[in-house]
Amino acid sequence: QVQLVESGGGLVQAGASLRLSCADSGRTFSSVAMGWFRQAPGKERDFVAAISSSGGTTYYADSVRFRFTISRDKARGTVYLQMGSLKPEDTAIYYCAADLRPDRTGAHYWGQGTQVAVSS
Repeated sequence: QVQLVESGGGLVQAGASLRLSCADSGRTFSSVAMGWFRQAPGKERDFVAAISSSGGTTYYADSVRFRFTISRDKARGTVYLQMGSLKPEDTAIYYCAADLRPDRTGAHYWGQGTQVAVSS
């Protein structure tokens, strides 16, 4: 069964850090790009970050560049999103994604999401 499981969300104050994890339980996605998207209340789901299958290339939304870092551990089948200098506008449900579209506007596989809330 294809499964992506996120963890690591929570409630933090502005300026804090969090690390999200996404476990590919079946090691299904080791050969495809993976990434993170987020959806704030009342808004569309937006791209946050992506990483190539090799882990050698990363992409970021302008709003998180230099604050967030995406990485993957292929041996563990896990993708991480290290988030720093968090802002209230980072509050959203964060979704792990696999097999992203080339333009990074969506993906073919999704996790269930993990909530991140940043208080001012």
